Amino acid sequence: MLSIHFVTLFPEMVLPACGHSILARAVAAGAVQFDAVNPRDFATDPHRTVDDRPFGGGPGMVMKCEPLDAALRSLPEVEGREILFFEPWGDPFTQEIVPTLAASPDLVLVCGHYEGIDQRIQEKWATRILSLGDFVLTGGELPALVIADAVTRTLPGVLGDPESLEADSFAGEGLLGYPQYTRPREFEGRAVPDVLLSGDHGAIEKWRRGEQFRATLKRDPDKVHQVALSKSDRNLLNSLLASLPTERRPDSL
Repeated sequence: MLSIHFVTLFPEMVLPACGHSILARAVAAGAVQFDAVNPRDFATDPHRTVDDRPFGGGPGMVMKCEPLDAALRSLPEVEGREILFFEPWGDPFTQEIVPTLAASPDLVLVCGHYEGIDQRIQEKWATRILSLGDFVLTGGELPALVIADAVTRTLPGVLGDPESLEADSFAGEGLLGYPQYTRPREFEGRAVPDVLLSGDHGAIEKWRRGEQFRATLKRDPDKVHQVALSKSDRNLLNSLLASLPTERRPDSL
């Protein structure tokens, strides 16, 4: 069973979110357990202070070493654990990282606040520093929940249909997913593509494959280099490339 620990000043923000949907199902199935440790509980002064002014001046406050260090030391030692910190300049969090994190016996997600965390804590503890993108958030709780969700749903037995993982965007080959439709057949003048109503499974698979290539070519055309292209794939791609601006085409196929 994977253990995921949130080190956060706001346990009440993250733990309730783990009690719903797939995360709750994973807990019930015994695939994962969540807990939270609050650095404020390890502050030794009467005001339970966890932050202080930055050396060198500047706006805001910085999370102090001692309470965070004590909070991390309070966790049981587990060989091979991952301890994650979050910074806008960190390594991009991508689907390729998820299996490695899911294979870890223990994840610690350290949620910063204020102007950040004293650098010495990252240097001592971090196994990875990750980023969800080039933007700034108030704290690390939302990135931590995103990563907890992305990892948990890949654990064996968590999803009701294992094929859901195989059909996910970025799964396997790295292609984006295809569009999905359900009832009604028409909504505000927008109809479901006829091929999906045809009952022709071969035609449906061909359409879905084409839509995967279309979406990937639009967003990140070089991703198609990761795919072992069949003859039918090449035919699909050749029909799509004609409509793609030159600057968005992959260098070669």
